[in-house]
Parts: sequence; C-alpha cells; structure tokens
Amino acid sequence: MRFTRALVACLLFLLVLLASGQQVTAPQPQSVSIIGTVTDVQNDVLPGATVTLTGPTPADTRTATTDDNGFFAFRDLPSGVAYHVSIRINGFVDYTSATLTPQPGQQTDLGDIKLTLSVVQTTVTAVSEEQIATQEVKLAEKQRVLGIVPNFYVTYDKHPVPLTSKLKFKLAFRTSIDPVNFAGVGFLAAVDQAGDTPNYQQGWLGYAQRYGAEYTDSFTDIMFGGAILPSLFHQDPRYFYQGTGTVKSRFLHAISTPFICPADNGHHEFNISSIGGDVISGAISNLYYPRSNRGAGLVFGGALIDTGARVVNALAQEFIFPRFTSHSKDQN
Repeated sequence: MRFTRALVACLLFLLVLLASGQQVTAPQPQSVSIIGTVTDVQNDVLPGATVTLTGPTPADTRTATTDDNGFFAFRDLPSGVAYHVSIRINGFVDYTSATLTPQPGQQTDLGDIKLTLSVVQTTVTAVSEEQIATQEVKLAEKQRVLGIVPNFYVTYDKHPVPLTSKLKFKLAFRTSIDPVNFAGVGFLAAVDQAGDTPNYQQGWLGYAQRYGAEYTDSFTDIMFGGAILPSLFHQDPRYFYQGTGTVKSRFLHAISTPFICPADNGHHEFNISSIGGDVISGAISNLYYPRSNRGAGLVFGGALIDTGARVVNALAQEFIFPRFTSHSKDQN
C-alpha cells in the first residue's frame, strides 16, 4: 500500500510537471510596414527628403530619408496603431498623409507622393535716390587728406546720384564749420597780416578783422558756390574723380571741372555755380573790406584767383589726393 500510494504520488507529481510545461503559446501579432516614393509633380524623384512617421506616443515616432530613387520604408511596425507620414524637403510644400492604420501583416504602399514647389516670397526694399545720396554724403564727410584736411567735395563713386538741395546745404554747412577750416582761415589771416593786406590796421584788432574777412569770404563762397546756386540751377558742386583712362584724358577732365559740371539731370553744362559763387562772394566782400580795397578788381580779381585755385585743386584731386584720402576706397 505504501508502494502504491508512493507510485500514485509520483505519477501525480509527474502529471503536474507535464501540465505546467505545456503552456499554451498565444500567436504573436503580425507586424506591418509603410512604404512610398517621393517625387515632384513632373514625376522626378526627390532623394534626400526627410520622412517622419508619427503615432500616438513618442515611442512610435521614426525618421527616414529617401534614397536616390526617392524611396522610403518603415518596417516591423506594430499593427493596429494610427500613423501619420510627414515629408519635408527644401523648396517644396510640406506633406502630411491622412491617418494610416495598417492591419496585421499588411504593407501599406503610399505610391508616388507628389510634392509641389513652395512659393518663394521675396521682399524687395525700395531705396530712393535721396537715401543713396545721403549715404554718399555720409561717406564724403569722412574723407580727409592725410586724415586731417577735409576733402568732402569729391566723390569716388563711379555712379553717383544727384544731391538734393537739402544735402547740398548740409555738405556746404558741414564744410564751413569744420575745425580745420577755422584753422586754415587763421593761417591765411596771419599771411595777410604779414603782407598788410587788406588795408586793415596792424595788431590784434587788425588780425581779427582779417580773420573775419577771410572766414566770411570762405563762408559765402562755399554757401553760394556749393549750395545756393547749385540748388537754383540744379547743378552738382562736387568733383567727380575719373581715376581711369589716359593721363591726358584725366588732365583735361580735371582742368575743365571749374568751367563744366554735371547737372542733376546727368547732362554737362557751364558751371555757373562755381564761377557765380566766386563772383557773388567777391561782390559781398565789398561790404566789409576797407574802402581802399573795394571795387571791380576785388570782385573779378578774387574770382579769377579762386578759379585758378579750383583748377589746381582739381588736378590734385585727380592725381594726388586719392592716395592720401581716408575712406576714398569705400566708394566704387
């Protein structure tokens, strides 16, 4: 009995072991895949496009890149999940598919996904001639020979635009109040004092009179020749650096500048602004020079000297000053 009971116990134990080892294995869910080809509307494939697969959770997100044939594939995906496919490539409108829910074992082929070109919006900022001219004047106001002497009335720009009347007055006033101009007037007044001309008295009072006369001459000449007359007659008071061509052509260009100037409309005409400014300045000087120095000689003699000085200055502007002028290379 004990043997039988032991045998039965062993058999029962074996049956339990066999029963525990024969677990029922549930069938594994079949995976799915999603494939497609990215092209443009002309059916040309688009390699290098970024394809993103998104699902309900971050763990469902995958990314692929189309190959040389524009093809992409997402394989071994869980079934029964709602997916979206998004495609992005520069120059084309982004694409997002409808909801995809592949069934177990199913391969979803999206076929040729045609992307359309994106509309490129270009913003064009209109720049007026006045804005360009203002920038030119700002550059000109930085031009100094040897970094000291103002050289504002020369343009190195190959295609300068006309100055407005406002800019002509701005440039003239800026030149007349430059500290170097005051220093230059002081030097000329000292030369006049040494030469006892004009016929003011000697001493500090005479120097002050000569200084005042020199500065007034300079101021009226700059304002009439560089702003008032150029605005009335629509002429450009600047020197236009040529810089190229033969020495002869550059020489003729320089010496003609005091007599021929560009008008605001682009034509060249008699430089009434420059010569007229010299004559008007000389005429005004008759109001404050000593009586013994007044007369037509003061007006026309001074204008002739000023015109000659302009010729010399133009030659220097063409052949000498550019290499010593700061910021002259900022214009082209």
